[in-house]
Amino acid sequence: MAYFPFFVDIGGKNGLIAGGGRIALHKLQKLLPYGAKLQIVAPEVSEAMEQTALENDICVIKRAFEPSDLNEMFFVIAASDDAKVNAEIGRLCRERGILVNVVDDKEACSFLFPSLVKEGNLSIGISTEGTSPEVAAELRSRVVSMIPADMDAILAYLGSLRPLAKAHVKDTGRRAAFLKDTARVCMDTNAVFDEWETMRRLEAYAHGEEAGHIEGVLLVGAGCGSFDLITVRGLRAIRQARVLVYDDLIDQRLLAYASERCERIYVGKRSGRHSMAQEQIQKLLIQKAREGGLVVRLKGGDPFVFGRGMEEMMALRSEGIPAAYVPGVTSCVAIPAFAGIPVTHREISRSFHVITGHLAGKAADLCSKLDFASLARLEGTLVFLMGLERLMESAARLIAAGKAPGTPAAAVVHGTFDASVAVVRGTLADIAEKAAEAAMQAPAVIIVGRVAALGGAHEGCMEENTI
Repeated sequence: MAYFPFFVDIGGKNGLIAGGGRIALHKLQKLLPYGAKLQIVAPEVSEAMEQTALENDICVIKRAFEPSDLNEMFFVIAASDDAKVNAEIGRLCRERGILVNVVDDKEACSFLFPSLVKEGNLSIGISTEGTSPEVAAELRSRVVSMIPADMDAILAYLGSLRPLAKAHVKDTGRRAAFLKDTARVCMDTNAVFDEWETMRRLEAYAHGEEAGHIEGVLLVGAGCGSFDLITVRGLRAIRQARVLVYDDLIDQRLLAYASERCERIYVGKRSGRHSMAQEQIQKLLIQKAREGGLVVRLKGGDPFVFGRGMEEMMALRSEGIPAAYVPGVTSCVAIPAFAGIPVTHREISRSFHVITGHLAGKAADLCSKLDFASLARLEGTLVFLMGLERLMESAARLIAAGKAPGTPAAAVVHGTFDASVAVVRGTLADIAEKAAEAAMQAPAVIIVGRVAALGGAHEGCMEENTI
């Protein structure tokens, strides 16, 4: 069979659902937004089905199906709990030329129910022709994640532009470019233009000027770990970037989402390895932003958690360049969790405190600048980022400041872009020695506090194949 995805107007047309159970209800719910004149026939109808029918003014007939129920029907759904009844309905519909869908019997169907996305005037149907409804459902979920939250408002706005574009932009090519570029910008920004900006853009296209590019810099957190931990908004930014400036500690698979025309610039930013200086990065962002289009600054973790994100944002704004921020999953919470260590836990830790283990300048600066006396008095969890290199000195300073040597501690290395971690557990007195014996390599997260004793070597809170 060869199924073509027609979009058929069923508004006001007669449709029959034969069945009153869970599957019939599922079919009914899919049909409701499309305005068909529906009727339900079944000996027994579930409470949920009956309530849905009542709320939507749908006729329910509580008896067995009869051939006369097909009279004047445009389409029929055979979804009863009796396969023989469904098969008979399918046969009768084919004889009469009525569109029919028979559940769990592809060969008896003259049309299939797709996996549906419905957002206002947007309808998307996905079908595998019955081979794998699971794949269709998975693709639907991915599509839904890409749809802007205000899709209905965006479509209404774009629809209103067509007569305006026809009146103001006489050249058909420029008019098409205006409509295409405006749609893209609205989708990317999840917003519509006000009346003044709409007219400005119309005039620009009418005179052959392009006005559809998104400008400025977006600081995007890539999260820590696998590429699929990035936010939907962050992934959308990568897709629309003209320039992508990225750090070392990101999953390289994210780069594949950038367009072929996107310029990719690697700037390093990893402890112990050659990196572009921060001042150079800021100058680079300013330069690329002035060339036009969207520049995405992709950073591991979250840009504002020891990621120097605000320094970059302030540098950009001081030059009059628009700059915005997209959060990312931060390593101070996620990496301990990968090892089964929550940074807070009822009755154990009511707060957590994030400390950098790395300061700009000389290595000796760190321990002289941190207030270990204050840190030692804290009752919550201490989380040191980039703290492996100075772990021995940091632990000694905490003990000298009054922190109990027996305080549980852990060092967690998350060196690959999945959910695997290397974990060393001990106490404040011996964690540095144990980490050295395990030959742990940076980057690592150090956890000090009672929560560090929770979980075990195989008790992480996330697996690589987690759904």
